Amino acid sequence: MIKPDITSLSRRKFLKTSAQGALSTAVISGFPTIVPASVFGKNAPSNRINVGAIGTGRISRGHDMPGVWQYDNALIMSVCDLDSNRANDAKTLVNSVYAKKTGKSNYDGVRVYTDYRELLNNKDIDAVLVSTPDHWHAPIVIDAVRAKKDVYMQKPASLTISEGRMMADVVNQSKQIVQVGSQQRSSEQFRYAAELVRNGRIGQLKTVYVGLPGDPGGDEEPQMPVPKNLNYDMWLGTTPEVYYTEKRVHPQSGYDRPGWLRCEQFGAGMITGWGSHHIDCAHWAMNTEHTGPVEIWGKADFPKSGLWDVHGIFRTEAVYENGVHMIVSNEIPNGIRFEGTDGWIFVSRGDSSVTASDPVAKQNAAKKLDASNPKLLTSVIGPNETHLTVSKEHHGNWLESVVSRKQPIAPAEIGHRSCSACLLHHAAMKLNRKLYWDPQKEQFKNDPEANKLLSRPQRAPYAIKMMAAAKGH
Repeated sequence: MIKPDITSLSRRKFLKTSAQGALSTAVISGFPTIVPASVFGKNAPSNRINVGAIGTGRISRGHDMPGVWQYDNALIMSVCDLDSNRANDAKTLVNSVYAKKTGKSNYDGVRVYTDYRELLNNKDIDAVLVSTPDHWHAPIVIDAVRAKKDVYMQKPASLTISEGRMMADVVNQSKQIVQVGSQQRSSEQFRYAAELVRNGRIGQLKTVYVGLPGDPGGDEEPQMPVPKNLNYDMWLGTTPEVYYTEKRVHPQSGYDRPGWLRCEQFGAGMITGWGSHHIDCAHWAMNTEHTGPVEIWGKADFPKSGLWDVHGIFRTEAVYENGVHMIVSNEIPNGIRFEGTDGWIFVSRGDSSVTASDPVAKQNAAKKLDASNPKLLTSVIGPNETHLTVSKEHHGNWLESVVSRKQPIAPAEIGHRSCSACLLHHAAMKLNRKLYWDPQKEQFKNDPEANKLLSRPQRAPYAIKMMAAAKGH
């Protein structure tokens, strides 16, 4: 088998790349920005970023791995999944991509892992993709950062607010680059909408409407034997032990939308699934990326039986310290509508989707950007006005940050705040009453019952080992 040049030589023995050579590579590859290879260390073997993919299911195969392999200065050299069939499928997929890119039909440069901790111990890996179910996001990111890996993580940032705070603290105390997969920030229409709002094109912002998809309930599902190819105990991770049934996990054949997305044990449902995207972009426009609401209330319907138990129809509301009122519901058109004293702006993905099995039909009639006055949409943001970070592609922005060591467009702290806001709406659904939140202390005010929702018991041996190690960064 032909091995790729970058992995066939010891990284420690590879010749140091000159600044001019690195810059030339950037031009040839079309990568946004490359600086001298010395940013990787005085004796850096290469200006290429070696990437390991942790979690190789639907979102990894359809979005995250393609987002990385399109760039010639990055190389996916390892894949990891607790389902060995999926891990081996990923190896075949990545090898086939690089076979076409290199012209080597027998390319074989991908190593398979079934335990992410072993992948993190590989010193040749510079950075990792975390494309796992939601309940594994924060624990793996914490371990990856401690292993000195840069990270691209899928949203939402965490399963609980407490866990997200832990993750963000570890990242903030480290020197690692972490990008949260809030890829709408890298879509031109979401940035432009946020700039229009920030620069007062609709006057004083008063109300933000956030429309999300919904999730249906399901039937009871029978206990099934755990497939030999799946490490189910580790897949459950920090969450309680429950019997295996295929619709609780992921399909054993194919890569359709997995059932865990509809189980509260592993995530909060669409309020964090799509809410992490839309509320994040709302925060961007509201200039509230490092804070959160101060009052939250609402209600939701939850299935009374069946395996799938995340919220269904819902409407929740929140007020921020600046007086802006946010309304979130699955009965509002999918997207974000900003209403001000002088007009409104609506922004959405339009008819685009991330994966073929996204739970929203393509909205062919939906506009990516709309406004009360069409002239708003041709408004030029002046040189002395607020200009937000421009990113043409989310994975590329991350790779650029890995090289430059500058913060990416969706860093961990901002991703944590977006996820926290979603989880506050979820808490309001659960308690069905008004809640009062302190964004600085990240605690509910005088509400022990609500504060119990900030964390969950963590099952051994997968519980996050926290503060002593975190303080060491």
